[in-house]
This record gives sequence, C-alpha cells and structure tokens, in this order.
Amino acid sequence: MSRFDIYMSGVGGQGIGLLSEAIIRAADYAGLAVCGVDTHGLAQRGGMVESFVRIGTLTTPLVRKGSAALVLALERTEALRAVELFAAPGGTLLYYDTCWQPLSVRLGAEKETSEEDVASACARLGVRVVPVRTELPDVRMQNVALLAVAAEARLIPGVGVAHYEKALADLLPERALQGNLRVLKG
Repeated sequence: MSRFDIYMSGVGGQGIGLLSEAIIRAADYAGLAVCGVDTHGLAQRGGMVESFVRIGTLTTPLVRKGSAALVLALERTEALRAVELFAAPGGTLLYYDTCWQPLSVRLGAEKETSEEDVASACARLGVRVVPVRTELPDVRMQNVALLAVAAEARLIPGVGVAHYEKALADLLPERALQGNLRVLKG
C-alpha cells in the first residue's frame, strides 16, 4: 500500500483521541508504517476535535483536504463538515448517528444536521456512507462502535480485529477494557 489517509472528527468528550490512537497502534501491530496528529481546539468545552492518520509511504501526518480514503465522525454535524472538506471521491464516511447540537442550533440560527443531509452530501461527492446506530452499555463507547464496524468491514487495509484488540489493551484500564472489547467483537 502506498498510502491510506484517514480523517477523524468529533466534539470534545467523544473520544477522538482514543479512536485515533487505537487506529495508529493497530496499524503498527499490523506492521504498517503509520503516523498521526490530533488537534484539540476547544475540546474541553465541546468544541471540534480532529485527528489525522496516514498509513503507508509518508512525508507528513497531515491529510490534505479532499484526499481521505476514510472519514470517521462521532456525530452528524461533524460528519457533514468532515465529508465535505476531507473525503476523497470514492472514499468512505463512517459515522456514529447522533447529534451534539452546536451552539448555533441551540440558539435557533441553524437547523440540526439530519441523516438525509449527510447522505445527500455523500451522494453528491461520490462517497460511500455508513451510519452506525447501536445500543451501547455506555455512550463513551461510540468510538469503539465505529472501530468495530471499520474492523468488520476491513475499511483500513491490512488491519484486523486482533490488531485493534491489542491496541485497546494497551490504551484502556482493565475496568473499561472488557466492555469495549465486547463492543469491538459485536
């Protein structure tokens, strides 16, 4: 593989950092060259958080706009923004179908992003869309629910479930690990 670019987006408190680090470590366990970088912005106040991961031949961890083969988002508003800015034609958007209302929506200045808004943008851009809706024992596991779908569908070439399991074992304390592994394995 020459290069596989991944862009991830969410809001503070959703777990983009863990998702990004799990993918980086899983790719490393798979023997792939990988690098990544996070930007946190107003993460502690529910602001946008993004992460860039590149696998393969690399010169920088930053993903160019319009070049991500895989876009991951932890809610609809960020999914729409991320796919419009970063998805490559023919790429895939994988997002958790929930909405954390931005201040502009709460104030009535804008409407809430719908699943149809996301699907329409993906159709216009030639991007496959995979919304994830699942009951979870803890909402903090939405990031691992995305990881489970990515693993099952082999959305990241060369990285399998066993690699993600090892990565999560590195990153999570034992009290959180077992529940997250159950989500990962479906």
